[in-house]
Amino acid sequence: MSVQIFILSKLMEQNTYPYQLKRQLSEPIPFDKMSGLTESKLYYHFDSLKKKGLIEVTQTIREENRPDKQIFAITDQGKDALPSMIYKLFKNANQITEMYIGIANLKYVDKKKIIYILEDKAKDIQDKLQQTSKYYNYIEVPKENQKLLDFMSNHFKTKAEHTIQSLEELINSIKEFDN
Repeated sequence: MSVQIFILSKLMEQNTYPYQLKRQLSEPIPFDKMSGLTESKLYYHFDSLKKKGLIEVTQTIREENRPDKQIFAITDQGKDALPSMIYKLFKNANQITEMYIGIANLKYVDKKKIIYILEDKAKDIQDKLQQTSKYYNYIEVPKENQKLLDFMSNHFKTKAEHTIQSLEELINSIKEFDN
């Protein structure tokens, strides 16, 4: 979904073709390689968006000894779908890194809805953290496994607390961004 949000957001700015987006992603920082986005994956997502009616070919450029370039534009249906896709991305994300493309495209959504989603996510994590800490004392393990249980418990707690802190920082940044 992140790749499709990326494509739609770029097409909101200007019509383009897949290879041009691939180049933009690779210069000056090779985000394409860092994210594992290959040219074939990019073309696949363009094709998928086209089949859904979210983008359309507006022009085909023919050059001698080169494959045809199809220039794409976002459709009205694509413009309507983009915010929903971004909201869904935030709702389904299990890690902050999964939200990066949504964060980069906040201009296409109602930031108050995003804040609500993030606050709800932070509350859910806090609730799970409290439930887990309640049960910790009831878990019986052989003495030789206690250190492993402690490790897992501390890891879960640290990760949950860090995620909550990151979500709170993100919420505050979005609030500041909105002002």
